[in-house]
Amino acid sequence: MMRKSLIAIALLAAAPLAAQINSVSPAIKAALADPSRPATDVARDEARHPGELLAFAGIKPGMKVADFMMGGGYWTHILAPLVGPKGHVYGYQSTEFIKLRPAYGDEQKAAVAAHANASAVVTPWEEVAFPEPLDAIITVENYHDLHLSFSPADNALVTTKKLYAALKPGGLFLVVDHAANPDPDFAVPNKLHRIDPMAARLEIERAGFRFVGSSRLYTNPADPHDKLVFDPSIRGKTDQFVYLFQKPK
Repeated sequence: MMRKSLIAIALLAAAPLAAQINSVSPAIKAALADPSRPATDVARDEARHPGELLAFAGIKPGMKVADFMMGGGYWTHILAPLVGPKGHVYGYQSTEFIKLRPAYGDEQKAAVAAHANASAVVTPWEEVAFPEPLDAIITVENYHDLHLSFSPADNALVTTKKLYAALKPGGLFLVVDHAANPDPDFAVPNKLHRIDPMAARLEIERAGFRFVGSSRLYTNPADPHDKLVFDPSIRGKTDQFVYLFQKPK
């Protein structure tokens, strides 16, 4: 059954965006319409296409899911009603980021407090772990942060191996990030908050994951990949890659 699901995901990745929109399940649509979602989050849906992304990732009711590097909780507020009372969402934030910006911790607490089936997890990156085996982990626009200069040189690989260990066999790992030009030595993340898609994929595969497929949901060929993601000329319009990986059974 898992093999058939992965084949379907691979076909979905190659399909036009219109087909991906049609694939959004009633459960995802209901989660997006949940009245508990902050109005500021709902206003971002048009640009972020959350339904299509979660459909691509195969997130369903009953799953145990981690929102890794959850930021303000945009995805946590969708995942919690989507996985429902038989599922659970772990909103993760690193001690490194909370130390840099204490508001991350406050936002994390507020997001999980809004949902009975959500819990906060805080650890140093390289010690990340969860109370139970997970069906899926998502990280959106944050994988590059594992390569920031204040972290250990091996931080990204060590942390990704911890995420691999946290998943059930067959579990899924969704990675979305701002695309950079070729950068196999990971010099760009600290400068531009971007990451070379191929370098990221190879690193994640080194941690043990198997590449399942990609989506062009956030593709923007007009992005030259050489500007800081916060530059006003490109902010909110960056070219982003969407990769899905699986922990082999």
